[in-house]
Amino acid sequence: MEIRWLEAFVAVAEELHFGRAATRLHMAQSPLSQTIRKLEKDMGVPLFDRSTRSVALTPAGRSLLPHAYRALDELEVARQAAHASVGTVYGHLTMSFTGAINHRTLPRLTRALRRRYPDVVLSLQGRVVTGDAVAQLMQGTLDLAFVGLPLDPSPLASRLIAREALGAVVPVDHPLAQRAALDLAELREEDFIMMPSGGGSDLERTATAACVAAGFRPRVVQTIGDPFMILTFVAAGMGVSLVSEGMSDILPHGAVYVPLSGPQPYLQHGLAWAPANPSRVLPHVLEVAEQVLPTPA
Repeated sequence: MEIRWLEAFVAVAEELHFGRAATRLHMAQSPLSQTIRKLEKDMGVPLFDRSTRSVALTPAGRSLLPHAYRALDELEVARQAAHASVGTVYGHLTMSFTGAINHRTLPRLTRALRRRYPDVVLSLQGRVVTGDAVAQLMQGTLDLAFVGLPLDPSPLASRLIAREALGAVVPVDHPLAQRAALDLAELREEDFIMMPSGGGSDLERTATAACVAAGFRPRVVQTIGDPFMILTFVAAGMGVSLVSEGMSDILPHGAVYVPLSGPQPYLQHGLAWAPANPSRVLPHVLEVAEQVLPTPA
């Protein structure tokens, strides 16, 4: 097996199109197809399902992909280490986050990492909800993820980094917009805008559980996978929502955050990773995370 075969495989796996992958690799499509066939022959299994209209990874291809990423990453680390001074940390780390929910925690970590380890390349993937992040961490396609806690039982490790109260977001002209606080039960007749149900979002799970505890199920009229767009739809007068207190910092014009009275439901933010991950960079990143995002008392 040659390194260029793995580079070709990764390009096709990410593009799912031989023409685009060939352009990305600065080569013609025919030699690329031949390279993939050589890799499949060497592996003894087909890696792609090909048709005249589409290209898709086979189960074998999906299994190979995280290992191909790791092999190419390790090669790059080896190349850089050959020229590195003693004690310099080089490498690549892939990290996911949900989006607006992490606007307080993500920048603190990434800025600290860039200062401490400028030769570490960070790849950030946005709009990755907790359920998807867990799956990708277990597959090896992610190294570190911002998630909601607690996680369902899994071989992953996690640590709490923030705890934020849940509150209501209502349009600025809503009758409750000027209240200092409101009882969640007062929203039982409202139209709700929420993250998709069953999509692995901890915000949706926590918000729904809070409504049920208040004696009603939210009447969801719109689901959106982007937390900031939820705020935007509320500002547009399309309904109300429940979000973490930290998101009150980034409300669009036309939306108002109102704290909840009574027992406080909380959204718990954490970092998750796979202890078996062989990345040489991950332990250094976790050490920095401990310093800039300590577990709250």
